[in-house]
Order: sequence, then structure tokens, then C-alpha cells
Amino acid sequence: MFKPKYNITDKIINNLTFIASARTLIEQSRIVPQWEAKLRRQAILKNTHSSTSIEGNKMTLHQMEDLAQGKKVIATEKDKQEVLNYLKALEKIPGLGEKGKLSTGTLLNIHKIITKNTLENNSDCGVCRNRQVFVGRRVFDGTGYKTEVTYMPPETKKVPGLLKDFIRWLNLDKTWEINPVLLAGIVHYEIARIHPFIDGNGRTARLFATLILYLSDFDHRQLLALDDFYDTDRQSYYAALKTAQKNNNNITKWLEYFTTGVAYSANEVKEAVIKLGSGSKKVSGIQIALAPRQMEIVEFINKHGKATNRDFQTIFKISAQAVHKELVKLVELGVIKSQGKGRSLYYVMVDD
Repeated sequence: MFKPKYNITDKIINNLTFIASARTLIEQSRIVPQWEAKLRRQAILKNTHSSTSIEGNKMTLHQMEDLAQGKKVIATEKDKQEVLNYLKALEKIPGLGEKGKLSTGTLLNIHKIITKNTLENNSDCGVCRNRQVFVGRRVFDGTGYKTEVTYMPPETKKVPGLLKDFIRWLNLDKTWEINPVLLAGIVHYEIARIHPFIDGNGRTARLFATLILYLSDFDHRQLLALDDFYDTDRQSYYAALKTAQKNNNNITKWLEYFTTGVAYSANEVKEAVIKLGSGSKKVSGIQIALAPRQMEIVEFINKHGKATNRDFQTIFKISAQAVHKELVKLVELGVIKSQGKGRSLYYVMVDD
């Protein structure tokens, strides 16, 4: 059975200690719903921009925000599809898998979502590779350009067995006793190492790691923008992944890098929460508690910028009167506000 090889170093311990401290502050902070929704949306957009950018997507963060809201954006169809796919996958994180009940199918489904209509052959979406692939780069040797192989993944015939062993290990109770940050780092590396797909392995590895952080309740509110850390210095990201190749698949150096990234991302969220809490609109008492349907309304308005009563009639399949009651409650709580009148009435988020 699969068994990861790593050592717990002082650097890893220091990172995990910092992460735990930052997370405690974040969890105990009084974040009102509109702030939480905005922080989550920002993290989803940042992760999408960074994860696709690492793979060569040329769209800017602003373009991605516009595309997510249905606005016209000048970019290649492939780049736009990659972004929409990754956004969809991140938004579906809560339903992509269940702790202790993950499967190879979980991984294949994630790959199918993020690569839909972006690969040269659509038949390669959501299935293990049927031919050998390699990671390489173009280099100039003095006379011309040639491809230099930087990583040769396991043989194609070994992929199903490697995935089976890995997933079996991942579903063990004792596996989930591992610190969730370390577990996510292990998962990220092993998927990248096996390289089970023709293309999209990096995005799949990063998204599966995000799923692990969610399922372990570490990032249950999806506020971390970990992919943003990778994109700040791609050379360091790839160099950290390669360290295990040089050390007989010992991933200690990779986990030092990975935990540094989580610490960086957790600190970003912590600073944002502190800034919000010290603003002019401080919240007194306990955090505002919203019912699931009310939170869905907040998420929808935050995502699309505005919404009408009719939008929610369609989404929830309830009457205009029932929707109105929910909207009125959110207005009274100071979470959203109405604009316009009559048939032109719509709702937006209350400014911070």
C-alpha cells in the first residue's frame, strides 16, 4: 500500500504552529455574512486565476471576474473555457467528495470538470491516460530549440494500480489523523507524481488538495487562496515538487514549501479579517447567523453583483411572497439593500 515518506522538520513545525494560530483568529472572528461571502468569492477567483495562469492561461484576474459575471471578454475560447471550468469545480467543492469515501472516480470527475472542451481530444477528459507523457521545456542549445525532459512520470500501465493504492490509503481512518495541511500537501504531490492524465494534472492536483482541506474542516469556508502563493514564484513551486525526485520520493522539502504556502495564505486571510473587524462598521455581539437559503441568496448576489426577486423564485422554486420575506430579513440585518423601484427593483450587497 502507498505510504508517504517525509520527516517533520523544525520549519514544518513552525509553519504549522503559525497556521494554527492564524486559523484560530479567523475562526473566532465575527465575520458578517457579506464579508465572508466576499472573502470566499475573492479566494475562488484568485485560485482560478493563479491555477490556470500557472498552466499558461493569459486572462487577467479582472477579465476572469467579468467572465464569471457573464460579461463579454476578449480572450481565446480555450482560455475562457479553462477559467469557467475551474470556477465551476471550486464552487462545487462541497459536493465533490466525502471524507473516507473518496475514489478514483472522484479524481476522474474533478479532471473531467476542469478539462471539459479544453483538450485536443475531448475523449481524454475524465479518464486515465492511455499513453506515456512527460513534462518538458523548450531550450536553445546554440543551434536551435529542443525539448528537454524535466520529469518522466510512471509508465502508463502502472497508473491504475498506483491510483488504487493511493486512494485506498487516503480512505483509511488513520490517514485522516494526519495534520490536514500535511495531508493536503501529500495528496497534491502524489497526484502530480503519478501524473494520471494526458493534460491537466497540475490543476487536478491543486484542486484535489483544496478538497482535502475542505473535507478535513480546515478550510470549510473556502477562504484560502493557496494557488495564488504558487503563482507568485512558479520556479520555486516546480523546484519544490522536484526535490522528491532527487531524494527517493521523500517529500520533506516539498512539505516545507507547501506548509509555507498555507501559512502565507492563512496570514492573508487573517490580515483581511483583522482589517474588516477594525473598520468603521464594526459588528457588536456575535456573528450574524443566516439560514442556508439566506446564505445562498447572499452568495448569489455577491457572485452576480445584483439579483431580483424573480431570480430567487427560479432558483428556489418558491413564490414571490416567500422570496420577499427572505429578502426583507436580509435587508433588516444590513446584509443587502434594495435599489430601484417597482419592476426595476433589485438587490445588491451592502458596502463594507
